Amino acid sequence: MTAAATAPKLPAERPGHPPPPEIAARRKAMAEALAAGTWRVDAPQQETNLGGVRVLRFPPPAGSPRGTVLHLHGGGFRIGCPEMISAYAAALASRCGVEVVCPAYRLAPEHPFPAGLADARAVMTALHNKRGNPLILSGDSAGGGLAAGLAALAVADDPRPAGLVLLSAWLDLTVTSRSYADNAANDPLFSLAEAQKAAALYLQGASARDPLASPLSGSVDGFPPTLISIGQEEVLADDGRHFCETLRAAGIRASLHAVPGMEHVAVTRNFSLQGAAETFDAVATFIDRVTGPKPQ
Repeated sequence: MTAAATAPKLPAERPGHPPPPEIAARRKAMAEALAAGTWRVDAPQQETNLGGVRVLRFPPPAGSPRGTVLHLHGGGFRIGCPEMISAYAAALASRCGVEVVCPAYRLAPEHPFPAGLADARAVMTALHNKRGNPLILSGDSAGGGLAAGLAALAVADDPRPAGLVLLSAWLDLTVTSRSYADNAANDPLFSLAEAQKAAALYLQGASARDPLASPLSGSVDGFPPTLISIGQEEVLADDGRHFCETLRAAGIRASLHAVPGMEHVAVTRNFSLQGAAETFDAVATFIDRVTGPKPQ
């Protein structure tokens, strides 16, 4: 049986509930930061709609794009926006000569699993219908889980995505990996308690082992070549390591870029953070390999 024949299907969407006060307050603070220009960049960008979803598009500075990177932001499925990764997206577009597309997918708990993934799928489908160059799926933290879920859905597509980039990806919503305990003292951005709360808000009764919610639980047959980046001391380190092992066991070309001392999603937060620059170089090299070397 082919990978396409066994590809998972999106379950039906379900109603959610209003966010708890803590999440509402964090969203308000982020909206105020956005209004104040915290994540503003000078690079060209376009706010538009793809597949019914608001997206930010970052084109290359010159010429036609050699490929498209569909990047999904993090935030534990319940906070975040594409503007937060503008600096990373703009730099990637400039360095690699690609267009970077960042969706504003729906968030939990108002929109539980699989709403965010359905939005990402709608954007991917719209890009498939319009593009003529390689598509690379990408995501950081929870967005990495969405990107891997998209890759599972896309094994039935023609053409399939050409690559997958996972940055500190959250790939197992059972929240049982050993690195939650081993790295608890080293990760200031994520924790066992935060992961448990975020997973509950997102799943709302769905199984944490659903392969589209926890790609580490599903088949990876038909996945594209994959780059996985982790900080060795972050709590999601085991998710990345175990997913790389799963891909390699299935015969998928996968590389693990593990950086000592690098914080969670450093490369999408600030290029001055430890490990961010070398991670960016690893991502750019991977994109060059998938799309062909950038013309000089």
